[in-house]
Amino acid sequence: MARLLLTRKYWVGIVLLLLLATSVLLIPFRTALVFYEENTTSISAYLPLKPGDTFEIIYTHSIHRSDVSEKYVILDNLTIQQYEFVFEEFGIGMPSNANGKEQFVMEDGKYYIRNMENIFPSFALRTGTVVPEHRLVWGQHAEHIAWFADYFDPGAWFTVKMERLNLWQRLKGEEINDK
Repeated sequence: MARLLLTRKYWVGIVLLLLLATSVLLIPFRTALVFYEENTTSISAYLPLKPGDTFEIIYTHSIHRSDVSEKYVILDNLTIQQYEFVFEEFGIGMPSNANGKEQFVMEDGKYYIRNMENIFPSFALRTGTVVPEHRLVWGQHAEHIAWFADYFDPGAWFTVKMERLNLWQRLKGEEINDK
């Protein structure tokens, strides 16, 4: 009888340990900006961010050869709001005016569209092929920067969105940092 109780306790302990390990692996606990390969659920890379955090994608325009900056903030519902767009030259792919409550201003030789309220559950992004100089900037004072070329092939397509990730998902993708 004592041996049977010991065996039951052993198996109950094993089951509890497996349940704990499974929950640690599968319960989402960290929010991140996730880069999914093309139209898949395969995580290529992620950047740990939380609601209220901002990030910026800077790229060199393939024709103008000047930097373009798109600035975003993470909202409480994990959507992404574009709040500013900065560029140096008009032309292909560049806006020519502001809409609605937006403000179009010129300062220090750059054009700014401010007060943007474009909200996205996700957006598509392609890394540059002609001038592969995409950068991801984040931090309270934009003190962190990562070059897309360190994580992605030129011309790669991604779906970018905020997600709650579990440990298993984090292990499958590469964490972006300012190496």
